[in-house]
Amino acid sequence: MKAFKIVIILLNLYLGGFMIYGSLNKFKPSSKPTEIIEKVQKGEEVAPNEEVLKIKNYVFGLKQSGFFWQFLGLAELFAGLLLISQVCSRIGAVLVLPITINIFLFHLFLEPHELGELILTLTFLIANIILIAFSFKIWKPLLFDKGILKFN
Repeated sequence: MKAFKIVIILLNLYLGGFMIYGSLNKFKPSSKPTEIIEKVQKGEEVAPNEEVLKIKNYVFGLKQSGFFWQFLGLAELFAGLLLISQVCSRIGAVLVLPITINIFLFHLFLEPHELGELILTLTFLIANIILIAFSFKIWKPLLFDKGILKFN
């Protein structure tokens, strides 16, 4: 049982560390939201091939809103800090689940040829699912409340 708790701590640190690391690049000043549109209008090359163009368009869409890219970084940072804290790691694991699913699906559909990154992002998702499953007994009463159907 003690070894399992150590594994859970290590998974929290692994997933939390990567979320924090991934969030830091989202706060750096980036190019203008209209950069790709301006390149296309000038006739410049935007990407060397269709796969790279899909990736650039996806990230471009997130950045173009003017706030979502930074919001995603803030969500990753917050969830990563919760995971690393160990005290609030259970809520951090739940908060980061949609992000890890999105990261994995991004690599699965937009970079399937990058096997290393696909495996890495799959380990994020698996670690996240293990962390949530580990505390299922705690989450179960929040998810399934049969008492709500009883009328007194």
